[in-house]
Amino acid sequence: MPRQQTERVYDELLVTMARAGDRRAANRLAARWYPRLMRTALRLLRDRGEAEEAVQEAWAGICRGWARLSDPAMFPGWAFGILRRKCADRIRRVQLQRARSGALEDAPEPSEPARAELRHELDRALADLSDEHRLAAILYFGEGLTLNEIAAATGVPVGTAKSRIFNARKHLKSTLKGENDE
Repeated sequence: MPRQQTERVYDELLVTMARAGDRRAANRLAARWYPRLMRTALRLLRDRGEAEEAVQEAWAGICRGWARLSDPAMFPGWAFGILRRKCADRIRRVQLQRARSGALEDAPEPSEPARAELRHELDRALADLSDEHRLAAILYFGEGLTLNEIAAATGVPVGTAKSRIFNARKHLKSTLKGENDE
């Protein structure tokens, strides 16, 4: 069995055990998923403090809601869907604060500078995408979610998720090759 498939089966087992009240399984699941959720939140929010709070809120929601998760195999899409909503809430809150204060300043730079030029270019290319396309790209390329899981996480049909990934890939390819330079 390929490693990725083994990892998914193990996560399903941990979800099943956590739903049954096994705290050790819940802690192990949190340890396995925190880095993935954090990576995604950092890319969406571009601020470590905000990302950490969003992940904490998302994990609290995950723990409160996993009894309602009908199929443990759907955990990845479901968990990223919760995180997406928490990140969106934070983005809306920041935008509302800026609008109230009249501040038109740029968003803060990431607290962790890119370690390599390619990473910086990739981050820039991702930032050029719409929110929907960026999230689909991050979940597909960065987290290895399937189309069905991305559709569940983003609340759209599978065809829409597929289209977003296709368009994001096309944009990233042309941007990273320098075809969008003017």
